[in-house]
Amino acid sequence: MGNRAFIFYLLLLISFSGVCGGMISLRGEPPDTTHTRHGKKHSAEGKLLVEVENTGLLMDAKKEALLGNTDRAIQLFTYYTAHYPNDPAGKFELARLMASREQYNDAYDLIQEAISLDQNNKYYQLFLAEICQLSKKDKEAVGIYENLVKKYPGELDYYFQLAALYMMVGDEKKAAEVYDQIEEKAGISEEISLQKEKIYLHLGKTEKAENELQSLVKAFPDDSRYLSMLAEFYIANNQQGKALEIYKRVAETDPGNPYIHMSLADYYRKTGNKEKAFEELKLGFGNPNLDVDTKVTILLSFYTVNQLYDQLKDQAFELSRIMIKTHPDNPKAWSIYGDLLSQDKQYKEAAEAFLKVIKIDSSKYVVWEELLRIELQLSEYQPVYDNSKKAMELFPEQSMLYLFNGLGCIQLKKYEEGIKILEAGLKLVVNNDDQLAQFYMYIGDGWHSLKNPAESDKAYENSLKAKDGNPYVLNNYAYYLSVRGKDLDKAEKMAKKAIALDTGNSSFEDTYGWVLYKMGKLSDARKWIEKALTDKENVSSEVLEHYGDVLYKLGEPEKALEYWNKAKTKGEGSELLNKKISEKKLVEQNGKE
Repeated sequence: MGNRAFIFYLLLLISFSGVCGGMISLRGEPPDTTHTRHGKKHSAEGKLLVEVENTGLLMDAKKEALLGNTDRAIQLFTYYTAHYPNDPAGKFELARLMASREQYNDAYDLIQEAISLDQNNKYYQLFLAEICQLSKKDKEAVGIYENLVKKYPGELDYYFQLAALYMMVGDEKKAAEVYDQIEEKAGISEEISLQKEKIYLHLGKTEKAENELQSLVKAFPDDSRYLSMLAEFYIANNQQGKALEIYKRVAETDPGNPYIHMSLADYYRKTGNKEKAFEELKLGFGNPNLDVDTKVTILLSFYTVNQLYDQLKDQAFELSRIMIKTHPDNPKAWSIYGDLLSQDKQYKEAAEAFLKVIKIDSSKYVVWEELLRIELQLSEYQPVYDNSKKAMELFPEQSMLYLFNGLGCIQLKKYEEGIKILEAGLKLVVNNDDQLAQFYMYIGDGWHSLKNPAESDKAYENSLKAKDGNPYVLNNYAYYLSVRGKDLDKAEKMAKKAIALDTGNSSFEDTYGWVLYKMGKLSDARKWIEKALTDKENVSSEVLEHYGDVLYKLGEPEKALEYWNKAKTKGEGSELLNKKISEKKLVEQNGKE
């Protein structure tokens, strides 16, 4: 064959293979269309084909469709169907284009015309059924599939589709009958049996639903899952005795089953036998074949928050310990154990658990942050400093780590390093005014410790700009101003606001009293510092010393000396405390009484 003839033949093949696969297909593939140069020919489906003169036009229409030029393709196919009205392929292609544009009524009319020309083409029937479904003509789609299963009894997909359509139109009884037919052809399967069980339960035929599960157990005797399903069925239908028999059967025949003890625990819990439920849970948690995720889920769902801190707390901890013993190298097991310890305020043990998590898997940021929060709660500043530094290497973009590290530096008196870290972390804060305020607050604390009041005041001002209502910033800023005797009116307003925001905070009450003392309001100062003294567990040597100073100014030197001595016994006071005690009089920074 010559080159031109070969090219024409190749284009012809491309064109008609495209008819099958190139257009938007909603279901199935259409049959090939074969044309001859002379006369007429029938396809495998018995379709009457048109003469070769229409080949070029059909190819052009297909090409436009393949190129995505839908408007042009519709125009050409419309022209084609008008000039070759007896060719069903053209109507079918045009119907598919209409359907792709959700013009379902037009698609419906066109595919009906195609079927009238070629009633034996199953692809046309399938496409019509889909158009019916898209057009909410489900009952008509049912009729189409009823005919298809009769004509093609070996096509199981058609049975499945028919059953689904029966369900859609609310005819569950017929749907079950179709599933029976599928089982006759393909045998018992989980998918069909469970679908039939649902249907029978909905129809109120519990005995038939039970039979479906029984058939699964009989068909697959080595799969204990179906026994468990049958037991759950019995529980749901108040047949606890039968359920227990089934569970015991599973435990005997499949002792390594990782889920049987969980099922038994659930059974005993529902029947009110809490002790037996817990015993089964312990057996399940001790089974290494039961995955950690399942154990964690059960642990969190079986114990509600209220129960956890009531009578079941000890059981929760026992299960957690069994879990970490069974899975000693699993980070999730240690993590849930750490969470329980933290919730129970066992912070030391919680920190150890989270350190174990990090040793096994250091890639989880949330674990690092939780560890650092706990260490901060424990006032363990060296671990806060060390661990935040390690975490920053792994997660350099997490601003919170810089805050932890900076705070650790400040507490360890590494002030310059802390300020540097905190200023670096500032650049990472995004849309978080609370965090921004904290950064500036600790920077202010650092500069204050370095005796740089100008930078300290600047940092505190920036903190209050970020969040005006931070009581800790207000308190610290007010106190440091009062120590310097600067802007006392401003200090009083800030200290008063801090108390209003956090009532009962003894440290804030002392600050407010001290500001009043510096302002010469001695009676008011005494009242507020006495309030701070009522918090006997948290009272500091500083508060005791302040009270002594106030008493001295109020003319009670003996009582003042008593509180200065209490301050010394309590801990480290000011650098002038020893001098006050030895000289038995108030000594202030300027050396005056």
